Amino acid sequence: MLALEIVANLIIALAIFFAGRNSIHTWWLGIIGCALFGLLFFQSQLYADVTLQGFFIITSIIGWYQWSKGRAKIADGVEQIDKELPITRTHTPTLIVAVLVALTVGAGYAWLLGNFTDAYAPSWDSLMLVLSVVAQILLMNRKLENWIFWLLVNTIAVPLFYSRGLEITAALYAAYWVHAIIAFRKWHKDYRANGEGLSEGTLVG
Repeated sequence: MLALEIVANLIIALAIFFAGRNSIHTWWLGIIGCALFGLLFFQSQLYADVTLQGFFIITSIIGWYQWSKGRAKIADGVEQIDKELPITRTHTPTLIVAVLVALTVGAGYAWLLGNFTDAYAPSWDSLMLVLSVVAQILLMNRKLENWIFWLLVNTIAVPLFYSRGLEITAALYAAYWVHAIIAFRKWHKDYRANGEGLSEGTLVG
């Protein structure tokens, strides 16, 4: 299991690095890394995280497509297509609704895991799952706020993984916590440099 943990972390580390650099290469690397992590977490009885890796794989495919296809915009009365999906922001009410829905779903999933499986720390595992879902949806739509949610995810992940003997994974997630701060600052700089000044009303728009 140690070899699997090392390889999975190396690939995901590259994917996260490219995400911080706002690079589309984050997606195909993420697909490979999540498949390996799915196997690792299954062996560690972290079943909510197994589910999460499947979600990551599907959304990585969608994110790969969305980042590459760009979006329509109006300039001087003429519709144009951006070559790449730009970084935008999300309205606060939308984020609040997303968090409330995620917490509700997470509580239900934790109850299922706690009562019908031998899952380890189902409440924390499920909380990390739902926050990761919100973060991933924001990331795939190039929303600036995704890095705030990854900070929360990494805060939960470090002690959870360490408690299961996944010391390498825990150490790297501690590094990802720092990376999320750096990535947020870079994305915010790019957002301002591109002069977008836009807010999006939905997580998927």
